[in-house]
Amino acid sequence: MKWSLETLKAKGHPLVAQAIRDLETVEVEGEHVCVLRLSPKRTRDLPLQLVALPIFSKTYYSKKSFDEATLEPPLGSGPYKVGRVEQGRLIEFNRVADYWAKDLPVNVGQNNFERVRFEFYRDRDVAFEAFKAKAYLFREEFTSRTWATGYEFPGVREGKVKRETLPDITASGAQGWYFNLRRKKFQDVRVRKALNLALDFEWMNRNLMFNAYKRTVSVFQGAPEMMATGKPEGPELALLEPFRGKVPDEVFGEPIVPAIADGSGQDRKLLREAAGLLREAGYTVKDGQATNAAGEALTIEFLEFDKGLDPHVSKFISNLKVLGVAANIRLVDAAQYQQRTNNFDYDVISRRLTMSDTPGEGLRQIYASESASLPGSQNASGIADPAVDALVEKIVAATSREKLNLACRALDRVLRSLVSWVPAWNKDTHTLAYWDAFGHPAEKPRYARGAPETWWWDEQKAAAAGVKA
Repeated sequence: MKWSLETLKAKGHPLVAQAIRDLETVEVEGEHVCVLRLSPKRTRDLPLQLVALPIFSKTYYSKKSFDEATLEPPLGSGPYKVGRVEQGRLIEFNRVADYWAKDLPVNVGQNNFERVRFEFYRDRDVAFEAFKAKAYLFREEFTSRTWATGYEFPGVREGKVKRETLPDITASGAQGWYFNLRRKKFQDVRVRKALNLALDFEWMNRNLMFNAYKRTVSVFQGAPEMMATGKPEGPELALLEPFRGKVPDEVFGEPIVPAIADGSGQDRKLLREAAGLLREAGYTVKDGQATNAAGEALTIEFLEFDKGLDPHVSKFISNLKVLGVAANIRLVDAAQYQQRTNNFDYDVISRRLTMSDTPGEGLRQIYASESASLPGSQNASGIADPAVDALVEKIVAATSREKLNLACRALDRVLRSLVSWVPAWNKDTHTLAYWDAFGHPAEKPRYARGAPETWWWDEQKAAAAGVKA
C-alpha cells in the first residue's frame, strides 16, 4: 500500500496526483497496519479517495514502467482480469475463479458473469444496428430519437428485447458546451452571452429529442439544496459580500438562467439581443462575417469525437451564422480528441461535469485556478477566478451540511455569472435496452443502474430469446 500511494502521488495521472497531494506520509507499522498522515488543509473526502485507490504490485512494476502506456494486461487483484483485446474494437474481462474477496458481504450477489465484453463503435447508429443484430446484448440508450422511434424491430415486437426506464436520483451535474476562456475571442463576457442566446433548446427538445429532456440551469443541477434560487439573503449574502465589485453584479440578483426561446428554431428577439451584445463587444458584420476592430473574424470550432450531437450543433451553428459567426464541427478520432482536450487545444467542447453529492476535491479539479493550466484537468473552460477559488475552499472546509449547501449556492451564483458555458439538458432516468437473456434484482442500487454488476445470465431466457453467451 505504501508503494502504491507514493507512486500514484509521484507518477499518477494529474487528476489523481492532484487529488491526493495533501497526503503527507505513508508509514507501515505492522503487517496489517498502514498509517496515512494528511495535511491539516486536506479536503473532507480525501480519506475516502485514498482508501478507494487501487493497490499495485511493487514486484511487478520493478520490471515495468508505471507511467508508460502498454497493451500488456497489468497484474491486478480484482474479480476480473483482462482477456482478449482488439485495439480500438473490443476488450474482454474474464472472471477470476479464486478471487480473494468473492465471499465478502460487499461482493455477494455481484460479479456474476464468466466473461464481460465491451465493444467500441465510433458511430451511434452503427452501434445500434449491431445491437439489433445481437453483436452485443445490453445498451444504455443515450439518443432520445432512437429511444422514441428506433425500437420497432422484430426483436422488440417478439418480446425478445426488453426496455426498462429506471429512476436516476443522482445529481446530473453541468452538461453543455464549454468555451475555452484561454482563447482571446471568448474573454469578453458579452460575446459568451451572445453565443448563449443563439441556442434554441425548446426547438431542439421538441424536434430532436421528443421532449425527453429539461434544460440545465445550474452547475449543481439535480441537487436542489445546492442550487441558487432567488436573491442571496442572510448568511448567503454575507458570504458573497466580500466579492462585491470583484464579481459581476448579477451575482447579487436572481441567479442567471438560460433564455427561453420561442421554439421557432430561430428566435428573432433573442438573436437581435445577441447581435447587440456582439456590437457592444466591438464586432461588426460585413459580408455575413462578424469582425472586430483588429480585423479578426469571430470563428468557432466545435470539437467532437462522436456524431451523436451533430443535429444539435448543426442547428446551433445555423443560428450563429445569422449573427455572422463562422462555426463548424470538427470530428476527430477518440485518441486525437483526448490529446487535444488534454492540451486545451479547442474552441468549444461538449462535456458533462459531475461531482459527488458531497462536493469537495472534485470542485478544485473542475473550477479552481490551480487546475486551469494543468494538462488533462477537467477545468474545461479554464476558469481562474479568485472568488471561485475562495468559495471552493469554503465548500472544502465546511464543517456541516448546512454550511456546505450555503457555500455551494454562492458558488453556483458566481459560476453562472461567468457565462463560461452554454447549458444543455438533463433527464432523471436511465433508459436501458437488452436482449432478454438476463436476470436482475427487483430493485436496483439506490445510486446506480446495477448493470452489469448485479445482473446474471439466465440460460432459459437466453434460449427463448435465441441468444448465446
